[in-house]
Amino acid sequence: MTECLFCKLVDGSIPATKVYEDDKVLAFMDIMPLTKGHTLLIPKAHHASIQEMPPEEAAHLFSVAPKIARAIEDAFEPHGLNLLNNNGAPAGQSVFHFHLHFIPRYNEKDGLKVSWKTKEKEFSMDDFAEHAKEIQAKLS
Repeated sequence: MTECLFCKLVDGSIPATKVYEDDKVLAFMDIMPLTKGHTLLIPKAHHASIQEMPPEEAAHLFSVAPKIARAIEDAFEPHGLNLLNNNGAPAGQSVFHFHLHFIPRYNEKDGLKVSWKTKEKEFSMDDFAEHAKEIQAKLS
């Protein structure tokens, strides 16, 4: 038996409050929700990160995401919705099975504080061009 918590949800060895399921993905209620309706969407196959997921599995997961988002919106009428993936320990990932959070937002006191501290003064347009080239070189 696997040690991965989410793989145990997929194989049924521990229960999940399911929202959606097909042969490739599972969506379920987060047991440590930030807000009403906080839902997770995972691939059934174990992949620790987005980088490990085959493109066809990622495409399917992200094709289901709008359906989950619309259902949350219709069910709870939140004022907004955060989609969040913590990818790797430095980004805050604690369960190392790829998962996408759907966090309905109701007001500024609903449990999630997102703060953007941009660094636009640290990078020039030349830096952006160089960064783009470095990424492009790894795409081939």
